[in-house]
Amino acid sequence: MSPTALDYLLWGALPYVVIAVLVGGTIWRYRYDRFGWTTRSSQLYESRLLRIASPVFHFGLLVVIIGHVVGLLIPEGWTDAVGITNDMYHVTALSLGAIAGVTTLGGITLLIWRRRTTGPVFSATTVNDKVMYAVLVAAILAGLATTLLSAVAGLTGGHEADYRETVSPWFRSVFVLQPDVAAMSAASGAFKLHTLVGLALFALFPFTRLVHAFSAPVWYLFRPYVVYRSRDREPTPVSRPIRRGWS
Repeated sequence: MSPTALDYLLWGALPYVVIAVLVGGTIWRYRYDRFGWTTRSSQLYESRLLRIASPVFHFGLLVVIIGHVVGLLIPEGWTDAVGITNDMYHVTALSLGAIAGVTTLGGITLLIWRRRTTGPVFSATTVNDKVMYAVLVAAILAGLATTLLSAVAGLTGGHEADYRETVSPWFRSVFVLQPDVAAMSAASGAFKLHTLVGLALFALFPFTRLVHAFSAPVWYLFRPYVVYRSRDREPTPVSRPIRRGWS
């Protein structure tokens, strides 16, 4: 079936609108709200649940992101070339995707429960935060559903729900400025819904606390070491000069 006018609007024009909002919004936020570029940590109000929920959510989300990178950016022909069959790929997608999705959902459920039941944390929750949590949970739920559908389709030999034949080619084509609208229009309704929720999440990204992801301290892995010395000890004589940092 040929793509409709709505398909061209959703899968041909909307992605570039979202990219423009994401890039432009991030630049605007950094320039005019640099001091607000934060998660607005509430650890001071409650830390017991946060110590559990935050790592569970973030580690689960990291695996989800890696899975999306592999599934969307790596063509099926590449995995076939290295000996990974379609069945092997879908079994791995089912197992890792389900575990990561459930872990992420469990983590954010705990975070929302903590935010709703801890008075000071709830008082610090803005409308912006509530919208962000709603869209994020919707994206996780839709992702879990589509992961299961794609894995089942691969194991049973089906093709209708296989995102590697629809969503993935469309996603890659967006970045070469030739959006494959026909491929995306052939995707199942579940994948279309997941994609739309994902686009909404990216559009909201620069204007919510999620923007702190762009400030992940990756540089920390490459920084010079820090030497700690106790004040109540006499400095130990050394026979050679102390080297500082990377020198």
